[in-house]
Amino acid sequence: MITQLAIAFILSAIVVALAFWRGSLSESGAVGALLIGTLTFGLGGWQWGVLLVLFFVTSSLLSHFKEAEKKAAAEKFDKGHRRDGGQVIANGGLGACIATVSAFVPGAIVPAAAWFFLFLGVMATVTADTWATELGTLSKRPPRLITTGRTVEVGTSGGISPLGTAVSLLGGLLIGLTGGLITEYNIIVAAAAGALGGLLGSLIDSLLGATVQRIYYSDTRHKETEKQYENDGTPNRVLRGWAWMSNDMVNLLSSVVGGITAVVLSALFS
Repeated sequence: MITQLAIAFILSAIVVALAFWRGSLSESGAVGALLIGTLTFGLGGWQWGVLLVLFFVTSSLLSHFKEAEKKAAAEKFDKGHRRDGGQVIANGGLGACIATVSAFVPGAIVPAAAWFFLFLGVMATVTADTWATELGTLSKRPPRLITTGRTVEVGTSGGISPLGTAVSLLGGLLIGLTGGLITEYNIIVAAAAGALGGLLGSLIDSLLGATVQRIYYSDTRHKETEKQYENDGTPNRVLRGWAWMSNDMVNLLSSVVGGITAVVLSALFS
């Protein structure tokens, strides 16, 4: 196990260094990504590491895709494309925890398949949600609030569009298909678990964003925002939501739902 962790650390360091150089990670994000990559690769196995890297690489590439066109919507988001420690942990921390626990719990208690599909569902959800955010904001049709169907501005928490929903399904499907291709598990079951787990997790993310996520109002820019403070330090007014329900917490909870969904589907159809 020590050798495997050492190899995982070296491989993770290479990926993190490249991502930091490309501007995809902040200093705290680089530290978090190094820890998460080492644990996921080292304790989960190379197949788990592949899914983690697939999420990270596709998400990073999409964050730079048509960046100028997404600038207005990005102003509403709490975080930018340069991921900090909080974002990294919210997206990959749960997967690293699953990898760690799975390495020490005997298979007689929890089957290896259950751990893998739980991880697959988590990765499918964070991928689906990121794809929906990065590509859904480019939709020519305005998004609608998931709870009421009311038309809202692009970038509004809880807003969904046909394009965003479609790409979230594709993001989860990519994770599921890859998981099925690189493991011994049934590829159709893995693809379905990834696609549906990712889609449901992404929709739960939107539901939480529309209802209980902490949202502020910027008197400076006259619009809703996830940011507690403006770039110049000016505090924004609380508009709605629970104080502890940040965007990172929403990501974490929705990935739990996606992970559980994938496990249930794998158990039903395997």
